[in-house]
Amino acid sequence: MNKATHWKIPKWPFLLGDALLLGFAFYINRQAPHPISQRQAVMSLASAAVGVVLGVTPFVLDYRAILRLVDVNALGEVAGKIQELERLAAQINAATSEWTNVQTQAEKISSGADEIAGRMAGEVRQFSEFMQKMNDSEKAALRLEVEKCHRGEAEWLQVLVRILDHVFALHAAAIHSNQPQLAEQITHFQNACHGVARRVGVTPFVAEPDEPFNPERHQALDAKSKPPTDAIVAETVGVGYTLQGRLLRPALVRLKANNAEKADENPLPLEATEST
Repeated sequence: MNKATHWKIPKWPFLLGDALLLGFAFYINRQAPHPISQRQAVMSLASAAVGVVLGVTPFVLDYRAILRLVDVNALGEVAGKIQELERLAAQINAATSEWTNVQTQAEKISSGADEIAGRMAGEVRQFSEFMQKMNDSEKAALRLEVEKCHRGEAEWLQVLVRILDHVFALHAAAIHSNQPQLAEQITHFQNACHGVARRVGVTPFVAEPDEPFNPERHQALDAKSKPPTDAIVAETVGVGYTLQGRLLRPALVRLKANNAEKADENPLPLEATEST
C-alpha cells in the first residue's frame, strides 16, 4: 500500500487544465448572446467534455499504476512462495529418505522382536505347563489332606458326642439317686464338659419338661408313631447337639400321653442312649 502511494501520478496539472477548460466553457455560456449559436454550444460542450476527461485521467492512470504495482507485488509473493515450496520439497525429500532409513531399521527391529516374542511364548508355554503340573499335584495333596481332616473331624466329633452322652447318662443317674451332693457335683462336671464342647463349636441342648414338641429340634422316643401337633415333652432322654449353629442331632424326648406325664422314674440305660 505504501508503494502504491509512492507511485501516484501528480494530479494538479490535470486538475488545473480541467478547471481552465470548465472555466472557458462557463465563459462562453456567460458572454455569448442568447440563444447561443451552434458553434458556441459545440465549443462549450467540447471544452467541458475535454475538461472532464482531463480531470478523470490522473485517477485512471493512478488506478492502473496501482494495479500494475499490485500485480508486481503478487508476482513477488508468488516467487517467494515458489522458493518456499522448493525448500519445503527439499525438506520433504530429506525427510522421505530419513523415513526410508527409519522404516528399514523398524523392519529389522520388528523381525528381531518377533523372534524374541516367539522364544518368550515358548518359554511361557513351558512354564505354564510346569505350573499346571505343580498346581495339579498340590491340589491332589490338598484334597487328600482335606479328606483326612474331614475324616478326623468326623471321628473326633463322634468321640465327643459319645463322651457327652455318657456324661448325660451319668448326670441322669445322679439326679435319680436321691443324693443331692452327688447330683450337684455331677451337674458341675456336666456343665464343664458342655463348656469345653462349645469351644469347638458343639453345643448340647435338652428339651425342658412341658415344652411343646418341635419336630425340627426334637425326636420322639417312639419313632414309629407320628407325634400329634400339640404334643408336650415329658423329659429328655438323649441330648441334642448343634455344630456351629447347624443341627447335628435332635434331642431324644419322651412325650406326655393324654396331657398326663407318662415317664418312668428310672432313666434310660446308657446303651439305649448310645444307640440313638
